[in-house]
Amino acid sequence: MPTLIAVAHGTRSAAGRRQLRELAASVARRRPGADVRLCYVDVQEPKVAAVVPTAPDAVVVPLLLSCGYHVRVDIAEAVAGTGIPVTAPLGPDPVLLEILTRALPPADAVVLAAAGSSDPGWRADVAGVASRLARSGGAPRVRVGYVSGAGPRVPDVVAQFRAEGAKRVAIAAYLLAEGLFYRSLRDAGADFVTPPLCHDAAIADLVLSRFDAAVTAPATGRAEYV
Repeated sequence: MPTLIAVAHGTRSAAGRRQLRELAASVARRRPGADVRLCYVDVQEPKVAAVVPTAPDAVVVPLLLSCGYHVRVDIAEAVAGTGIPVTAPLGPDPVLLEILTRALPPADAVVLAAAGSSDPGWRADVAGVASRLARSGGAPRVRVGYVSGAGPRVPDVVAQFRAEGAKRVAIAAYLLAEGLFYRSLRDAGADFVTPPLCHDAAIADLVLSRFDAAVTAPATGRAEYV
């Protein structure tokens, strides 16, 4: 069985670090005998570029919510020339929508809160999740708010909903683990904030689903997304 290299963003939050370790441990428990190695693209060590050379027979699974810069550049550079396959990131995926829908309480309006990025593809992915969340019946109104980068910012979207008459506003946290971004949502003025996505057991199953798809895909002799 190939090594599963799980690549997270990284965080300075002690709670977030623990949650990422627990996610990797949960993946390993679901697959007895699997070699699951957790690494990062930023903030924490070990970095993915240091781990990849230690496991030539491996599959890289990005614990990221979209195919943004960290997947297209950081991870791609780390596996360049190795032939190690890189799976699609965890998002956007119907599983994440199901997690958010389960976690949301009844509300007049929902802000889908994402980290923020200037990458057009990343922003399109987030907009797609918001659209599907609205169609799922999770709330009458769903809008995207960002924690960083270009707006609209989460507190501003919450305030806009309030100004339009919403009595109960919920934030659907499109964030994998706790950290500075997640903590900021608690002060955004909403009535409820969903837990980080990694708290749901379905995330570990999604990681393994990505891994299994790569293991069974035809080998091409070069690193690629599968």
